[in-house]
Amino acid sequence: MRPPRLNPLFATVRALKGVGPKVEGLLTKLVAPGHQNAHARVIDLLWHLPTGLIDRALTPNIATAKVGEIATLEVTVAEHRPGGGRRGGRAPYKVLVEDDSGGAFDLVYFNADPNYLKRLLPVGSRRLVSGQLEAYDGWLQMPHPDHVVAVDGAGNLPLLEPTYPLTTGLSNTVLRKAIGEALPQLPALPEWNDAEFLAKHAWPTFGEAITRLHEPKSDADLSLTSPARLRLAYDELLANQLALAVIRQRLTKRAGRSLVASGKFRKAILANLPFELTGAQMRSLAEIDADLKTPHRMLRLLQGDVGSGKTVVALLAMVNAVEAGVQTALMAPTELLARQHLQTISPLAESAGLRVAILTGRERGREREEILTALQDGKIDILIGTHALFQEAIAFRDLGLVVIDEQHRFGVHQRLALQAKGTGSGAELLVMTATPIPRTLLLTGYGDMDASRLDEKPPGRKPVATRTVPLDRLDEVVAGITRAVSQGSQVYWVCPLVAESEMLDLAAAEERYAALKKHFGAKVGLVHGRLAAKEKDRVMAAFAAGDIAVLVSTTVIEVGVDIPNASIMIIEHAERFGLAQLHQLRGRVGRGAKESSCVLLYRQPLSDTARERLNVLRRTEDGFVIAEEDLRLRGGGEVLGTRQSGMPAFRIARLPEDQTLLQTARDTARLILARDPELKGKNAEPLRLLLYLFERDDAIKLMRAG
Repeated sequence: MRPPRLNPLFATVRALKGVGPKVEGLLTKLVAPGHQNAHARVIDLLWHLPTGLIDRALTPNIATAKVGEIATLEVTVAEHRPGGGRRGGRAPYKVLVEDDSGGAFDLVYFNADPNYLKRLLPVGSRRLVSGQLEAYDGWLQMPHPDHVVAVDGAGNLPLLEPTYPLTTGLSNTVLRKAIGEALPQLPALPEWNDAEFLAKHAWPTFGEAITRLHEPKSDADLSLTSPARLRLAYDELLANQLALAVIRQRLTKRAGRSLVASGKFRKAILANLPFELTGAQMRSLAEIDADLKTPHRMLRLLQGDVGSGKTVVALLAMVNAVEAGVQTALMAPTELLARQHLQTISPLAESAGLRVAILTGRERGREREEILTALQDGKIDILIGTHALFQEAIAFRDLGLVVIDEQHRFGVHQRLALQAKGTGSGAELLVMTATPIPRTLLLTGYGDMDASRLDEKPPGRKPVATRTVPLDRLDEVVAGITRAVSQGSQVYWVCPLVAESEMLDLAAAEERYAALKKHFGAKVGLVHGRLAAKEKDRVMAAFAAGDIAVLVSTTVIEVGVDIPNASIMIIEHAERFGLAQLHQLRGRVGRGAKESSCVLLYRQPLSDTARERLNVLRRTEDGFVIAEEDLRLRGGGEVLGTRQSGMPAFRIARLPEDQTLLQTARDTARLILARDPELKGKNAEPLRLLLYLFERDDAIKLMRAG
């Protein structure tokens, strides 16, 4: 239960004076996007910070006012010049105003209500008007002034006005009024930060910080280094780190079990591998083995760059757990990936006498029943599947180790749910990601876990030659792949991200497929997220068998697809993709004996950031270097696509800019829990309020559940 004193902050914006259904809809679109059936809340408005400041100090007179700048002038209304009005024609309504210096200009209104303007600006009246001056046909005008007030009402004109990011249909004035109504809803809250720490940084209280950011006195108040913003950014990071520390403490506190094996299954598999393990694979396995041997719960993240051999490490960890007497499960984010894991793992596991099965939405009827029965009877050692494994009432005889692939597609909630499937105290947990995560984001998204890194490529993997080519040379690219296909090569052609819309992405892919089909005929295939699973598998199988030479795709092939003969990757509109995603896509080639290449097709002109992104990709194939560059170029909110990544979306904090604050928050969170593991001491109530304020209340529920 949220503390009652915070209820006004979590009320919908309709509770604020002057906010009706229309404005509520616009505010929801602006400050609470992406949440189904969401309504903007008061706290969402308070987190929506201004990005600029308008100085409306009085301009001396019309003669000294500058075109293109904000002017605030005392004028006399001279004449109304009705245009087309609301019903007749398109000409704007103009009001001529002049001042004592003899200067004059028009106030210009489009789609105006003449009666309203006559009441607002009676002929002969003195008014203060403020807005941007423009020149049109050699004549000064001010289209739709921001403010018009009577001279004796000058107090109603804001001299310094913060400006906010807006959405279509919502003006800065309406948004400011709503925020002005929201600020008094802030209750007086006890301080959760140490008094000495606050004094050292000269930071204001929580309430003062929010008020100062919404009522700035100068541009300095809105800077990234202003005491008010730094204070709130630190609070947000502290809430994040405290929540992760609570989760980690709770999960590791529950007894795990010691899983010790002689390694006979592992030896059998190693004898069948066509390659030697890398040093990084050996090191990561040693870290996992050490975790499994302890009586404490394992919570480990295995980060591996594209093609660094994560699946083999996971399999070798699972076979040791099976030898120690438990069942294991491997969960992948898509059926395509789950079936590929089955293809890789089955022959190796079966060579050691282990029993492997797959369970996805496709297994139905008797086949499904047989798998479920075998699982419950302990006749399946390794179960591979999608997240359906853990959403349904699927019972293991004794699940001891869970491996999750592409962890960034799942959040902390799923991690908790998965472990609960284990017998008794729950299962050990190993999560893998092929998206190298910058160290800073590792702390914010996976601070509850230990991390291992696979930072070496297996021997024999050749570098991928990467080139950037403008789209107007598309014909040359098609000619090049025609030659390559005639020599037996296979090609991925990835279509652009059009928008946050699967349908638009699909349309782009279908258009490219149709164009290439004219050229290559039946040798072209198409896969996308909306294809039925069977059809997708049929196309992928045809590509794997070499029946299809060019595979046109949306980013559905980004993760895990492994076709060694595919040696060319074409990425259309590469400037629209993030660095990490481009690196993932490039990693689909270079897996076989052939020289491989990646062509980044881009539309000119490129922005500076897009050019830098593509240059980074040409310079290096090291995913960890690329991840850090991606963070530097795009900021933490976008690097993994926060909404679908399970990474926290920060409202105030910015990464990597605030990484020093993050480190301090991490150390503070650990110290707090070392002193008061249950958060029940005399200083605990403010910290609980902090967790609720930043909606990290999962940690509180976990503490209550013990």
